[in-house]
Amino acid sequence: MPQFDPSTFSSQLFWLLVMFVALYWVISKIAVPRIGEVLEQRARVIQDDLDRATQLKAETDAAVAAYDKAMADARGQAYEHMRAMQAELKAVTDQRTAAVTADVNAQIAAAETRIGAAKTAALDSIKSVAAETARDVVAKLAGLSPDAGSVDAAVATALKDAR
Repeated sequence: MPQFDPSTFSSQLFWLLVMFVALYWVISKIAVPRIGEVLEQRARVIQDDLDRATQLKAETDAAVAAYDKAMADARGQAYEHMRAMQAELKAVTDQRTAAVTADVNAQIAAAETRIGAAKTAALDSIKSVAAETARDVVAKLAGLSPDAGSVDAAVATALKDAR
């Protein structure tokens, strides 16, 4: 093997040293700066992404807080609207109830008046029927013909006692 020939060691060491220096220079001047730039660029991109994520989280938190506040305000307005509607419905219901109660009371009063008139008419009819019946009974049983005034007075007295 020619690499192990001791007569070529010095030239091999020389070329090893030249190649090492050249390779060292190429790596230190070209490769390492490019790798450093790539690492720095990646670090900047990562930091920018983290900053943007932090900013978006803050915006999201603000939006959630605004949403919660809007929902609370909407619930409060809905509650107030419900209370107002309940009060309005209660007032309308009370008004209609009062109107219906007045109407029913008027109908009851009219019915009581009609009942009273019917009762009076029935009593008057009963008086006249009772007077005629009493005259007929007295005429048939006793053979007498009583006058209408005395029979009407006797029937009225009997009806007063019956009540």
